[in-house]
Amino acid sequence: MMKGKSILITGGTGSFGRRFIRRLLKDFSQVRKIIVFSRDEFKQFQMQKEFPENEYPQLRFFLGDIRDKDRLYRAFEGVDYVVHAAALKQVPILEYNPIEAVKTNILGAQNIIEAAIDKGVKKVIALSTDKAVNPVNLYGATKLAMEKLLVSANAYAGAKETCFSVVRYGNVVGSRGSVIPFFKELLSQGSKELPITDERMTRFWITFDDAIELVLFALKEALGGEVFVPYIPSMKILDLAKAMCPDCRLRKIGIRPGEKIHETLVSEDEARHTIKVSAKNKTYFVILPEFNFEGKSLRKWKGEKLPEGFFYRSDRNDWWLSVGELRELVERIELER
Repeated sequence: MMKGKSILITGGTGSFGRRFIRRLLKDFSQVRKIIVFSRDEFKQFQMQKEFPENEYPQLRFFLGDIRDKDRLYRAFEGVDYVVHAAALKQVPILEYNPIEAVKTNILGAQNIIEAAIDKGVKKVIALSTDKAVNPVNLYGATKLAMEKLLVSANAYAGAKETCFSVVRYGNVVGSRGSVIPFFKELLSQGSKELPITDERMTRFWITFDDAIELVLFALKEALGGEVFVPYIPSMKILDLAKAMCPDCRLRKIGIRPGEKIHETLVSEDEARHTIKVSAKNKTYFVILPEFNFEGKSLRKWKGEKLPEGFFYRSDRNDWWLSVGELRELVERIELER
């Protein structure tokens, strides 16, 4: 799949992008070119030191912003695959700066679509979030709009080869801005108290390794218009607090602006056109588009149809992380840093 191909990652200096690129360099040595596209020149400088040119000649760095369509046209020249990971993501900040989220997460996605079609990119896989399902915050709403744009882009492409698909998953364990680093910082400062937004809160959790496997699966299998969702475990925020500091006091601070108590990865309405598939000991839900696209056939998809009334929500999951498993996850994150 990757032999002789050129792949570009938007937001390539972010938490996911760095690890995805590290995986490509390790396991896909026959990739012709890997392009790191991001707007943060300091992070690019840091990555260049981590991956020196004399050791990784296939790695390229391209400074730019997905808001700039002309820059994307230049960057996409000769690119086979695009993994779109660039986004503004911090929920409370985006609630107060909504137009900035629209410019990057929605208009930036449209720029990627147009550049990919015009430059002959073969596949675009965009990263989405559980917050895009029945969104209550602006970040989720922009991601929902991004998903709709990417799916409909297959019609926009017409008979051209370019196909667009989406991967959607929950919170990434240990990612920048997530609760584990926040709790760790408080504990390192000697705190014996952890703030809890709501003791009922649950979340889907996925490791970086599993998120990468999901993207690689989508790159290999996508025909155009699918939304790929992994079967992943849920966790309770109270259990995470117990795992990280069993003796700490817990202080309820209330839900932040735009925050949910539970998150959904597949809604009941989506489940009616979703199938469940297995590959390499992993299980995925594939949400199929509700209309056909010129030159793109989804007939190959065969899997288990979901029962009537099914929905996939973090508090209704049948796979839960225990306090012990959460403790092991936290310890593993420290070892991987």
